[in-house]
Amino acid sequence: MPPRSKVHSLPAELKEWLDNELMARGFSDYEQLAADLKARGADVSRSSLQRYGSPFEKKLAQLKLAGEQARALVDAAPDEEDKLGAAVIRMTQEKIFNLLMELDINPEEVDVNKLFKNAAEIGKASVSQKRFSMEARAAIKEEARRELLEEQKAQLDALGNKGGVTPETRLAIREALGIR
Repeated sequence: MPPRSKVHSLPAELKEWLDNELMARGFSDYEQLAADLKARGADVSRSSLQRYGSPFEKKLAQLKLAGEQARALVDAAPDEEDKLGAAVIRMTQEKIFNLLMELDINPEEVDVNKLFKNAAEIGKASVSQKRFSMEARAAIKEEARRELLEEQKAQLDALGNKGGVTPETRLAIREALGIR
């Protein structure tokens, strides 16, 4: 097994600085980046930085592309029932499950409790999404019903006494339709 990357062994604040610098420099100028790290007390070679930066750049590009595609999809097909959100949650759950199945997890290196907690959070998000979806559908349905009753009331009021409709008949129609 090859030795652990020096980049992954950096202190958290220095690694965060490195990640920000990689993005700011467009994942280039590794020679200068190695010199800047050395000035900060970390001796990491240019090639180590490139080995770390290359997959990081690819993952960042994939995330940006996924975000752009999701925005385009939502813009092209508005989703009042949040079916897209439900699909994203299901896909995320599936990806995490598959990833966990493939990983050879060493409990001493990985906080397994944190993994399960995060999986539970995704489950909560799924429940919240379903609740929101149901509430949104109910609100849309109630609004449509209210609008229909308003239209029927206006049509009934406009009818007047045409065709021999008496005030008693109009009252009976109002009661039958639930119009006040």
